[in-house]
Amino acid sequence: MINPCLNDKNIYPDDDVLAKYLHDTKNIWDSFIELLKNDYPLLSLEWRYYNDGKSWLCKITKKSKTICWVSIWEKLFKITFYFNNKSEEIIKNSSLEQNIKTNYLNYERKGKIRPITIDVNKKSDLEIIKKLIEIKEKIK
Repeated sequence: MINPCLNDKNIYPDDDVLAKYLHDTKNIWDSFIELLKNDYPLLSLEWRYYNDGKSWLCKITKKSKTICWVSIWEKLFKITFYFNNKSEEIIKNSSLEQNIKTNYLNYERKGKIRPITIDVNKKSDLEIIKKLIEIKEKIK
């Protein structure tokens, strides 16, 4: 299994480090950050090294509510949203692509939450991320 990059807890994921792993998709990362700043100014980002997964993750929050998690991989980044079971109807009725809905609905339940993970490696993926942020913000 391929593991995420950013595995050295002594190397903070600054812009240069991100560029090293993201390559041509670094411009998409920059667009993602701009999207957050412009469209979702109340969201904040925090990079932290997690010992359990042995890598740096970016947690995106709105006040104390976690919106999503970002991990850096070679030439892409993955954004994962966790939704509780109350979210099922909202996701079913959303404008998300059918394959995303199907994957979510068929995901083996482990407790009360299920993930939706998007591999971001093209600019159009950011439209999906916007939809997921909006869904996440609707849920109490």
